[in-house]
Parts: sequence; C-alpha cells; structure tokens
Amino acid sequence: MAAALLAACGGQQGLVDQKDGPGGTPVPADMPDASPRWEPRSFYGNPETYRVNGKRYRTLDSADGFRERGVASWYGTKFHGQRTSSGEPYDMYAMTAAHKSLPLPTYVRVTNLENGGTVVLRVNDRGPFHDNRIIDLSYAAATKLGIAQNGTGLVEVHAITPDTAQDAGAEVPPPSPAPELFIQVGAFSSRGNAEALKSTLEGHEIAGVGIYDGTSDGSTIYRVRVGPIEDVDSADSVYARLGSLGLGGYRLVID
Repeated sequence: MAAALLAACGGQQGLVDQKDGPGGTPVPADMPDASPRWEPRSFYGNPETYRVNGKRYRTLDSADGFRERGVASWYGTKFHGQRTSSGEPYDMYAMTAAHKSLPLPTYVRVTNLENGGTVVLRVNDRGPFHDNRIIDLSYAAATKLGIAQNGTGLVEVHAITPDTAQDAGAEVPPPSPAPELFIQVGAFSSRGNAEALKSTLEGHEIAGVGIYDGTSDGSTIYRVRVGPIEDVDSADSVYARLGSLGLGGYRLVID
C-alpha cells in the first residue's frame, strides 16, 4: 500500500506540462497560509527508504533545523484529487507541497529569493523526482509565491514547527537583487585537483567553468562551478551534459 501511494504521488512529475496547468478556480490574493500544528506522522508516507524510477530515497528522521535553497516547481490539474504519499487527496488549491525527504507531514516556510514573497505550507506528498528540483508546490502556493506562470522559481525552504513559526517569519532573508545560479561539480582541498577538473570540463566544451575559493572547517576549499547560469532551463541543459560525460556528485547551488 505504501509503495503504491509513493508511486502515485503527484510530486513525481516535477515539471509543468500542457496537461498539468492551472484549474478554473482563481487563487485569491489573500489565500491564507497553512497553520502549523502538531500532528502524528503519516502511517504510509514515512518509510525509511523508498525507490522511484530506479533511484532510492531516504526519509529524514527529523525536520529540525532543515533549510535548503534550490529550484521549486509546481503541480496542478493532472494530479488534483489523486492520492498523495500520505494517503490524503491532493488539492491543488490547498497550501501544500511535496518533498523527497522531509517527514510527512512537515510545515515549511518557502521564500521566493527573487521577489521576497513567502508562504507557509504543509508538506504531505513525495517529489519532485526530477534533477534540479527541491520542492513541488501546489498550484495555490506557486501562484501566491509568484512562480506559477514561469513554472519554476529560486527558493529557500525552512522547516518550522508551531513553536518556531513566528520566529522563522522574522528570519526570512531579504530577496537577492539577482540570485546567481551555479552547478558545483567538485570541491577540493588541493587547488591542483580543482584545476585538473576545470581543464577536463573545458576539454569537453563545458563553458563558464570557474574555481571559487571558500572555507570549510577553517580550511581553504576550492569549488569547481559552472556558471553563473542564466536560468533554470539552461541549468537543466548543463545537468544533462554533465550526466552524458559520466560525471557524478554535481549539484545546483544558489548564491
């Protein structure tokens, strides 16, 4: 039963297509956020691990302190009314979301890094199972955040509880004037190793490769990144190119 729910979850699409557009009911501008409350964990939605499309995913034991930045997508009419991974019907007009690893349910504050908009959502589904996507928003949430029209947006996801919801609202970061999108291909303590990877990528005609110095645990680290990348579609293309080269361990980052 749990496997069937995971396989049927709306979030596994991860991309908006012509059959997954907005519904006929407008989303009001003053649509209320989800209200965090203490809830028991979903009986079906929290296996220790699960597999989708040949890839295994692990469910987090706790959402405490969880925060990440990345690309949000949304899902709509194609999955409206279908069962989510938690067993509840998906409602595209509710303030909900899908995530690959957060316990179900978890409440999160999602911030649009490009316009500063925020929403509080209840995560009750699994997904999106697509590279470069960290969270799948309901149509209502995507509309309120201002990303429904484009299909994707750069966001920060911060797990909250009823006790921390108000404090989390005060911590919302200001919108970046122009968030920069990179794909990090490797990180090394040796600059020579970083230079070697950079040369390899350039030899395969990967453009925009740079080495960015940083620190980790007090030591200098050399990060090999492709970018800044113009938009999410371009990042998807670079991802596919890196995959065709047999490289692994690369990830999308937002500065």
